[in-house]
Order: sequence, then C-alpha cells, then structure tokens
Amino acid sequence: MSLYGDWLLPHLTHGVCAGHLFAAQRAQLVPEASGIVLEIGFGSGLNLPFYDPSRVDQLFALEPSATSLRLAAWRIAAAGFAIETLPVSATAIPLPDASVDTVLVTFTLCTIPELLPALAEMRRVLRPSGRLLFCEHGLAPEAAVQRWQKRLDPVWSRFAGGCHLNRAIPDLLVAGGFTIKNLQAGYISPWRAGSYVYRGSACV
Repeated sequence: MSLYGDWLLPHLTHGVCAGHLFAAQRAQLVPEASGIVLEIGFGSGLNLPFYDPSRVDQLFALEPSATSLRLAAWRIAAAGFAIETLPVSATAIPLPDASVDTVLVTFTLCTIPELLPALAEMRRVLRPSGRLLFCEHGLAPEAAVQRWQKRLDPVWSRFAGGCHLNRAIPDLLVAGGFTIKNLQAGYISPWRAGSYVYRGSACV
C-alpha cells in the first residue's frame, strides 16, 4: 500500500480534473452516452453531472481505486439512473460480450499500463451497433512540443499515477481494433505539453 498512490493521488487527481477546462470537454461529450453505458476510469464521478438521465438505462462505473470511489459516493447517490461500480482493472471487465451500448473514457487512456489489452476488453463488451466515446490528452502534432513531452514524460508519469503525456491516442485506438468515426483535436490550455486533447467517437 502506498499512501501517495492509494490516498493522496486520487484526491489530487480529483482536484485537477474538476477544473473548468476539463469540465468543458466533458460537457461536449458525455451527454452523447446512451443505453447501457460502461465508463472506464470512473474516478471520483466527475462525468456524472453531464450524463443525460433520460438517455441512460444503466451505468457500469469501472474504477480500481477505492479512494476514488469513496469520493464519488455522494454523486452516485444523487444520480438519476442506476449505477453499478466495478472496482477492477480495465484489462478484465466482468461483463458479457456485446453487452453495452456505449463505452465512455475520459482522461484515462493515458494512465492504463496495459492499454491494448484494455482496449480489446472494451471492444469485446461493446455491441456491434455501439460507440466508444473518448476525450483524452496525448501526443501533440508539433515536433517541438513532442520533444518536451518526451523529456517530461518519465518524471511526469512517476508522480501523476502513470499518466503519459505523449500517447498517440488515435493510433492506439486503431491498434486496439476500433474505427474512428469522428475526431476533434486541439490544445485546451497554454501548457502545450499536457493539453493537446483528442475528442470523438469510434466503433468496432
């Protein structure tokens, strides 16, 4: 057990990710989720205010951090739809094949250690007619920014819970078996090394 990783980091992550820049991104994506939804990296429940309760039948909230789920408890209690928490890794999702309509992932793909196996699991549980909705920061397009991302990444990932600054999110989604249907990308803050965001949807 690590005091930093198991207790302090979830509180820090909640504080940072609750900011208005992240909220603006969530507001543009999360309302699109519908039917039976699986959220990967549920964290402290920061996406919950942005779901449209009239469109969600049930939410499976996958989050391995017990501290994050405790932080989310009051949001879960106040939600207008059924929520079941899944305190497990994304590499072993305890749901049947083709059982969810929407997989939602926001600011999480940067942290999953075994990303391709996790994407394979997301693809497995998603119905053929379903969608993966994603909003993730990652590799910037400019070479100069990429160099800074590469320099900073080893230190950043050590103190940011395994978060990587320079993952090429669209390429990784394709490598994981998804087809990207729409994609928007751009910087959301002046700190370019950590703020190039990809937002869109993909299908199997």
